[in-house]
Amino acid sequence: MDDPSTPMVLPDPFDRWLASRGWRLRAHQARMIELAEAGRDAMLVAPTGGGKTLAGFLPSLIELAAMPPRVKRRVHTLYVSPLKALTTDVGRNLEQPIGEMGLDVTTGIRTGDTPANRRARLRRSPPDILLTTPESLALLLSYEDASDFFGGLKAVVLDELHAIADNKRGSLLSLGLARLRRLAPAARFVGLSATVASPSTLRRFLSPVPASVALVEGEAGAPPEIEIHVPDGHVPWAGHMATFAAKDILAHIRAARICLVFVNTRAQAELCFGAVWRLNEENLPIALHHGSLAVEQRRRVEAAMAAGRLRAVICTSSLDLGIDWGAVDLVLQVGAPKGAARLVQRIGRANHRLDEPSRAVLIPANRFEILECIAAREAVAEHELDGGQMAIAALDVLAQHIVGTACAGPFDADALFAEVTMAGPYQGLTRAVFDRVLDFAATGGYALQVYERYHRLAQDKEGRWGLVDRRLVRQYRMNIGTIVEAPLMRVRLGPRGRRLGEVEEHFVLLLTQGDTFLFAGRILRFEAIRENEVIVSLAKGAAEPKIPAYAGGKLPLTTELAHRVRAMLNDLEHRPRFPAVVREWIEAQEEHSAIAGGEELLVETFERHGRHFLVAYCYAGRNAHQTLGMLITRRMERLGLRPRGFVGSDYCIAVWGLNPILDIAPLFAVDLLGDDLEEWMAESSLIKRTFRNCAVVAGLIERRHPGQEKTGRQVNFNADLIYDVLRRYEPDHILLQAARVEAAAGLTDIRRLSDLLTEVQGRIRHVRCKRISPFAISIIASIGKESVQGDGVDEDLDEIVTELVEEAMGEAAAARHVEAQSGLEPIVKERGERPHRVGGAGRSRSRRS
Repeated sequence: MDDPSTPMVLPDPFDRWLASRGWRLRAHQARMIELAEAGRDAMLVAPTGGGKTLAGFLPSLIELAAMPPRVKRRVHTLYVSPLKALTTDVGRNLEQPIGEMGLDVTTGIRTGDTPANRRARLRRSPPDILLTTPESLALLLSYEDASDFFGGLKAVVLDELHAIADNKRGSLLSLGLARLRRLAPAARFVGLSATVASPSTLRRFLSPVPASVALVEGEAGAPPEIEIHVPDGHVPWAGHMATFAAKDILAHIRAARICLVFVNTRAQAELCFGAVWRLNEENLPIALHHGSLAVEQRRRVEAAMAAGRLRAVICTSSLDLGIDWGAVDLVLQVGAPKGAARLVQRIGRANHRLDEPSRAVLIPANRFEILECIAAREAVAEHELDGGQMAIAALDVLAQHIVGTACAGPFDADALFAEVTMAGPYQGLTRAVFDRVLDFAATGGYALQVYERYHRLAQDKEGRWGLVDRRLVRQYRMNIGTIVEAPLMRVRLGPRGRRLGEVEEHFVLLLTQGDTFLFAGRILRFEAIRENEVIVSLAKGAAEPKIPAYAGGKLPLTTELAHRVRAMLNDLEHRPRFPAVVREWIEAQEEHSAIAGGEELLVETFERHGRHFLVAYCYAGRNAHQTLGMLITRRMERLGLRPRGFVGSDYCIAVWGLNPILDIAPLFAVDLLGDDLEEWMAESSLIKRTFRNCAVVAGLIERRHPGQEKTGRQVNFNADLIYDVLRRYEPDHILLQAARVEAAAGLTDIRRLSDLLTEVQGRIRHVRCKRISPFAISIIASIGKESVQGDGVDEDLDEIVTELVEEAMGEAAAARHVEAQSGLEPIVKERGERPHRVGGAGRSRSRRS
């Protein structure tokens, strides 16, 4: 904050405070104050370290400082962030200027981690500035006194808006913002973000009149320094955990002052922490942080980091937004970042000063990931970010919001429809669809209205809608939110010991007494299940502990980054920039198969161990490839090709069967997305799982009930029963519609798949290989690995990869692979992709393929 001052004159306390720190007001901060004085909504886009959060709060602090003491009794400024950790960090940082300037301003934090007594105190005596999350905002809006609590609101500050505006939490938040606009018409709305791919989308999210939102852009900071590290010149052919690089990760931690080590999944965080800790003979203070750990442990880690007592934290996205730890001087990204915007966000956690470059080291887990890391680095350098879509108009979220509105008091349907359609994602909602959602919220819909348990709303004499029973208020508040985790069980160290966090129920059900697993950075021994708790003890000397996996943990490769990877492979000018190991790999692929040019789709077919394989390099991301695999195997079945399974990664898909695949055109025809897709979606467990999530969000199925909590099996059983009833008696039910839309937008990525199939028509390059190609090794190596967790973790692939390398490239190449591997420390076994099998009983499951 040391650029030339602007002409703006600040009140004395603020001017003195800035001067005491050697700071001057930045131009974008001054502009935010001017817009606040004019009552304008604003979207601030400024790089990390540019005083973005302070710019959001300065106008409020100036207004509050000018008020007479003790007159202000209602919330003046509401701050909403997507992460509880970020909310806590901002609250702690906000206290510093308030205290140092001696301002008569109170703050309060209200999240799911806030103790009950403090929540009650916040409602009795509201702070001037309230910091919260989307879920807690929805809960506060459900109270009968919400209009009084928020009626005096003058400002709403939405931090890291890009991270929430494109998902279902964003749908929930947008409805809350529309409610706040009605309750507090004088309030101004402010969005803050450092990584914005589409400012116009965020302006539309902020206001029903996007043009009224002033766009403020901060000056660019120093470009980051991004290194791509290939340990000892070797990167595996397959796998995605990168535990082979544990020595290198520890070396980077040792050389840095304070380091954040980002990984992409919670399972990977556990594996990486365990691998690094075993090599940490110096006992460097290194911690673990992810969303499934107990809140007490997360808070201890955050406090220790803020105080400078740790050298490193190995973490997931639980810490990649806005946390301001100025002493962090290095960010490690273990595994490819999957998106340029995510990489920028994570790099921004290092240094946190605008005029000095942030330092980051990317450690790819396999050879395709080297290309992805290079593509991400180039996208960051060219300021081309990905993402930026608006959240869908999620109908299950709307149903939840309607019930929450009724909790606050009776409402008029016409007024609520007008309010809802002010929310960005819902601006195109028709009255007919709104009425169907309202009918569902009231009675459950046509097929379920005969059951009294689904009756939640009724009209009074004035035609207003209200709750049929006030006891529903508690049920609503216990089940609020849009994040539907797989059913979780608490992990407790001993029958009366402390809580360590939560693991998914399906993982626990696969354990037997004495089994060991890695969690919270410890190797634990499973002892027993007690109600909804897993009782464990500390284990010593376990050779191969299992790793809990978490549903939805893998981040799909963004479209923009995938296009860059594909383009780089065809650009000869890029070749000299690749590490030698990648150049050799690409040249071998050209020798034994091909590199698809331009917009071509490369499809290889070859025979191996009595199976006929098809490998397609679509670069469409994991979700689209999973869907494509299902559709291709269905068509292969109809064509008599006797398919046996498929497996997909972010880069390619492999399908195999018993008969040769001679004509591949029908397998990639656009009409795959017609009847085949409809039939599959109707039959697949994926739609059932999506329906279960929608039913939970919409309140049709309660996860929690006063005095009890349903097990995952109970929730799944109830959801499957309701799903079958609705499909039979009301196939156009609004929740079935919501499930199809959500599955198409997310889990199946239908739009991306549709674009792919349309683009490649007439551009498919079919190469009939004599044997497996070098590129195909990564996907074929992951076939036939039984994952005890059901998803998410690699198996030690050395043996199968060595065999595949020898098969593809000869004994000499395999020998070099073995030699490169021999210098690596043995790590806890990783486990790989679960292949999708096709067919019924009696079909063999070979160890490899």
